[in-house]
Amino acid sequence: MTVTEEGVKKLGFGLMRLPQKDGAIDIGQTKTMVDMFLNAGFNYFDTAWAYQGSEDAIRQALVERYPRDSYFLATKNAAWINCKTREEALDQFETSLRRTGAGYFDFYLLHNLGESRTHFFEDFDLWNWAFEKKREGLIKHVGFSFHSTPEELEAILTAHPEAEFVQLQINYADWDNPAIRSRECYEVARRHGKPVIIMEPVKGGMLATPPAQVESVLKKAEPDSSAASWAIRFAAGLDGVLTVLSGMSNVEQMQDNLSCLKDFTGLSDAEKATIAEAQAELKKIPLVPCTTCNYCAKVCPKNIGISGTFAAMNCLILYGDKERARGQADWLVDSHGLLRASECIKCGRCEQACPQHIRIRDELVRASKALY
Repeated sequence: MTVTEEGVKKLGFGLMRLPQKDGAIDIGQTKTMVDMFLNAGFNYFDTAWAYQGSEDAIRQALVERYPRDSYFLATKNAAWINCKTREEALDQFETSLRRTGAGYFDFYLLHNLGESRTHFFEDFDLWNWAFEKKREGLIKHVGFSFHSTPEELEAILTAHPEAEFVQLQINYADWDNPAIRSRECYEVARRHGKPVIIMEPVKGGMLATPPAQVESVLKKAEPDSSAASWAIRFAAGLDGVLTVLSGMSNVEQMQDNLSCLKDFTGLSDAEKATIAEAQAELKKIPLVPCTTCNYCAKVCPKNIGISGTFAAMNCLILYGDKERARGQADWLVDSHGLLRASECIKCGRCEQACPQHIRIRDELVRASKALY
């Protein structure tokens, strides 16, 4: 049976941000949310070896309480996290089986391919291994999640046409964002004929409280609809989408998501026009006009994380969430071994190389003060 024939519903329950109580996952509230989700007719659950406590929680809230053939369970292998040997990477699968008690996985993802992470899956021969597990019946469908450029996605899908689906970050804010290029990645996946699972449709919760001028557009069109529901519908309305994952953290979020997709059949022309207007308002906000071409990085003598700093700064400008912007800077700068903006020696070489004519030195000073 192909992925698209499985009967997966349009809304998927992302299990990365489960409700918390006293510093741990609230199993009672998670059970309530699982019940609501299944009772509404939805059936796809997405966890990962790397989501702390999530696989144990879904065993208690779902696997031990419902027939195994009544839902689809996905989990992921992050071979690039502290794996020095193939055996350590393979052990993630065994750990996931043990934690979930699921017996098998309907969807198994090689997790977060792109940049320096991709080679681990090649080095450890995990593609062949995953399809061997499929032949054994322990995995039904093999795919991968991806956070990088459309060019890299093209290369991976060309090298691995056997991939059955792709999980991509897609939302209306990132659709034409030059730093994320969601639309281009989506188009690559579709050219290769791959069904798409969407992650981050609400951009980690940011589009639940978008900039005021964007929220005004959405409320004018539908006063009683949440901003988050617009983001979910945008993602679900794209062709070739298998399901849209929403990382719901409480009963209220679950209710909102269920209400907007329970009878969803696609976006109307009026809804498409509203989203286009919201996107236009986003584009009016004065961001650092960085396209992540990284010509600046090639000439920087200090190896400053220039484009990553600007992406974090733009996050702060758009959503006013300093903690999330700092997290983005930590990921795009610190974790990539680059130096922070404060280390800039103001030599100006970056500005000579920048095709967007950004006053990089001034913007780095501004970002350093705003983010740290």
